[in-house]
Amino acid sequence: MTTADVDVVIAGGGPVGLVLALELERRGLHPVVLEPRTGEIDKACGEGIMPGGLAALHRLDIDPPGHAIRGIRYEDARGAVTHRYRSREGRGVRRTALSASLRAALSARGIDLRPERVERFVHDELGVSVNGLRARWLVGADGLHSRVRSEAGLGDADRGMKRFGLRRHYAIAPWSDVVEVTFGPGWELYVTPVDASTVGVAVLGPKGVDLEAAIAAHPGLRERLAGVDVASELRGAGALRQRTLTRSTGRIALVGDASGYVDAITGEGMRVGFAQAEVLADCLARDDLPAYERAWSRSTRDFRLLTEGLVRLASSPARPAIMPAARAMPWLFGAIVERLAR
Repeated sequence: MTTADVDVVIAGGGPVGLVLALELERRGLHPVVLEPRTGEIDKACGEGIMPGGLAALHRLDIDPPGHAIRGIRYEDARGAVTHRYRSREGRGVRRTALSASLRAALSARGIDLRPERVERFVHDELGVSVNGLRARWLVGADGLHSRVRSEAGLGDADRGMKRFGLRRHYAIAPWSDVVEVTFGPGWELYVTPVDASTVGVAVLGPKGVDLEAAIAAHPGLRERLAGVDVASELRGAGALRQRTLTRSTGRIALVGDASGYVDAITGEGMRVGFAQAEVLADCLARDDLPAYERAWSRSTRDFRLLTEGLVRLASSPARPAIMPAARAMPWLFGAIVERLAR
């Protein structure tokens, strides 16, 4: 069979996979998204969308409900440093609310979202056969533990430190319009306002990291959350660090977390994923998938370098110096935040 039923099959209906479908449709291509989970999809993450990520959604006429984020605050037991975005603001958005907004956009544009899991695919020089569909391309947008990445032989063993994340929501009105990041002994605690009556609290750290223990070790947060109702179940994710040999092969490409992930320490995951979706859509619209590798590298370079550097510091004996350095050089801290926010 050589005639394609669709242009692109996208494996995975998370935010990046759905944004990719919208980007492709805007360029005149016919995508189909395969996602076995139905309804609004949740995931353990910090849920802060940086200004550049929110702008990418607005460009697609998507405006998810949430709470304004106007900066980042880093703190430890000895003090804090805050940088407020100089121009646009970001937004804290519950992942379920983002999923609902994106699914509604797909429905409005007539994009096919099928409740299916990619079971098996076969690719050749003309296209890919997957779940009874013949497509010109297959894109793995199926997350940290991507099946498409594994089956296509694009994964690479990473012997670096593995970190994990946990997240839970609390029914309390946000007390701040910034994401608060607290450096503890071996973990980072994130507090993100996600709507008028809810905050999300997440912790990142080594395997076995405990969200309740991290909150208990933070006197201010422990006091604020005392007696507050839990607004969601505890969710976990990891191992966060994933490596890939390359982002494409033949008629198959990877995007978002499936294409490689350093760490969530700087919180720019969705912004990077949306940028990858845009450049991949451009390449497929030109029928030039080989160009995607260079475009992927360009669109993620600064984020990867900054995140890799911070993770290395946070995992080294120099970890205690991160916050004193940020407080001593607020201009540098601000420059890093602004770069990640774009």
